[in-house]
Amino acid sequence: MSKKSIIARQNKREKMVAKYADLRAKLKKEGDYAALDKLPKNSSKVRLKNRCQLTGRPRGYIRRFGISRYVFRLMALDGKIPGVTKSSW
Repeated sequence: MSKKSIIARQNKREKMVAKYADLRAKLKKEGDYAALDKLPKNSSKVRLKNRCQLTGRPRGYIRRFGISRYVFRLMALDGKIPGVTKSSW
């Protein structure tokens, strides 16, 4: 599990990106890069990192499910993800 401060920082960035999304899009369309530069740096979408929703782990992230590979494996083995079963042949 990631540190609580890292997870909190990520959540803060997600809120800030959502708050400034319309304004950033408008300024980009107009080409007003001076005003765009005055906005908070954390309001940029490229600062976001894909993290597991349950543990905050940044590596091994599966986009389709929004969780890390480790949590995915545990949930799949417990039968908590519909349609996913352990393969055997």
